[in-house]
Amino acid sequence: MTRQLAATLEVLIIVLFACVPLFIHLPYRVNIFLSWEGAYRISEGQLPFRDFGVPLGGMYWVIPAFFFKVFGAKMVSLIKAQVFINIVAGLAFRSILVSLDTPKGIRMASVLLFVLSYSFFNFWPWYNHSVIVYEIIGLAFLFRWVRAEEGIKARFSWGWLVTAGFFTACSFMTKQDGGGLAFFLSAALLVVYALLKKKLLPAAIYVASFFGSFLLLIAPYLSHGFGYWFNHGQAPHSSRVSPFDIAAEFFGASQWIKFYCFVIVLLVVARWRGTGMAGFWQQLKGEPKTTLFIVLGLGMLAEAAVLQVTSYTPPDNNIFFHSFAFAVIFTLLAPMLPIKTERPAIAALLMAGILLWWSGVWWKYTQRLTGPFLSRISNASPTGENVINKDTYMINHDSTTDIPTEYWVQCDLPTFHKITMPAPTVEGIHRLLNLDLIRKYRADRQPGQAPGDLKVLNMSELTPLAAEVPFSLEKNGQLPLWYHLGVGMFNRQADTFETRIRNKYYDLVLFEYIPNLNNFYPFRTRDVLHQNYMQVDSFMAPRRGPESQGVIEVFVKPLNLPKPIDSSNVPHQY
Repeated sequence: MTRQLAATLEVLIIVLFACVPLFIHLPYRVNIFLSWEGAYRISEGQLPFRDFGVPLGGMYWVIPAFFFKVFGAKMVSLIKAQVFINIVAGLAFRSILVSLDTPKGIRMASVLLFVLSYSFFNFWPWYNHSVIVYEIIGLAFLFRWVRAEEGIKARFSWGWLVTAGFFTACSFMTKQDGGGLAFFLSAALLVVYALLKKKLLPAAIYVASFFGSFLLLIAPYLSHGFGYWFNHGQAPHSSRVSPFDIAAEFFGASQWIKFYCFVIVLLVVARWRGTGMAGFWQQLKGEPKTTLFIVLGLGMLAEAAVLQVTSYTPPDNNIFFHSFAFAVIFTLLAPMLPIKTERPAIAALLMAGILLWWSGVWWKYTQRLTGPFLSRISNASPTGENVINKDTYMINHDSTTDIPTEYWVQCDLPTFHKITMPAPTVEGIHRLLNLDLIRKYRADRQPGQAPGDLKVLNMSELTPLAAEVPFSLEKNGQLPLWYHLGVGMFNRQADTFETRIRNKYYDLVLFEYIPNLNNFYPFRTRDVLHQNYMQVDSFMAPRRGPESQGVIEVFVKPLNLPKPIDSSNVPHQY
């Protein structure tokens, strides 16, 4: 297989898989409110810490905000932003493998694994994914410097290190745990390189670049409460770093991480056996790229072991380690095999194995086509006899109103284009837009006029309503973008909102009540709302699964009541 053909196929794999979401309709994603509102605010000229408070860094929203400016503040613009993010992530991962001289067949299989196991199902921007993408970009520049050092040295090759430090700072300014681990891993790689080559300057350049970039990124916000909002474990935040929890999760579970660690160590011993410590060290010095590759693989496994505790939701946000471990293991294994992994047949076999291994990712999309051919009788046989099988051996007495996503419907509003939601949610949004308060407000606005002075508190995940109504989002660095009590806001902010509610500050309040999630929207604020405002409607929240179902409640202040809604037309889930 030629180098050009391999490169073309790898780029095609990255781009084609990334573009799949552009051609399908997607259900409304749980918790996507955070991505939408942050991107919307930044696209409107607001800045984190200055105009809204959040315990994350603003780099999370930079790319989505740019896509909002280009394509409009719509949910589908977030999907387009994530397509771009997935393409950049895949290219950066491939660049790392190229810089480390990974054999072409193994590199192609690793790229496919990266796409299937980490990028493909990420259809929406999310901070736990973006933080790793920035890290991988930083690592790509770091190893591009290594490539220059081990090949033809460029005059300004140190520029790769400066850029690596900048993107690591972007990772840290996306989320603290992943960004901090990214810095320590990159610094460890350069320390190892310094030990192999007796060059300390590169590590110093990288560290200086990281801290310099970080200071430049936070300098405009130091006078706007940055230290209060940016969570590094200080009060009122609580630290998620627990050595006991990390050890318990590692030894009590983490089968894949432990298996990969074992195989990598085993292959290192097998590859350099019988050389003694002195000979082993000399071989490491003689193969610096291989040595750094091993450190990278083990470092990614260690990072994944920590992130599964500090960033515990969603539970698969740390599975980037599969592709790194696979690439390291097969690169170490390749010289021991009696076959050439560069041969097209072997590369195809590796890729077929990857597709089989991760078939769960693509099968759920293809089964819609194969279902009619593979389906079986679920209730009765042709003779009328009862049939018991995997789908029917249990009787489901679920009393919730959860609606499977295949029955969700499209919303005909521009901001929700190509997005499906439960029919009760769509109906509730239309009822909301038809409230006398909203209809009069919209009728009084001239086309193209900026949002007026309608005061809305939207404690729900339907944040795109800000652009759909539209209404202004308040600029106030003391108020949070995210209403999860103890995570995105604290008692001080809850007191502020509740004082405003008692003083009838808001014209309209949307509150999402999710009884099974611990203060995802503050229960105490809901209690104050019920005491001081009038609830005029409620409808199902666009959430999946009975364990996290919620209802969006609509409140208006008593002095500005619309006509009561016929309760017979209002779905009550609780």
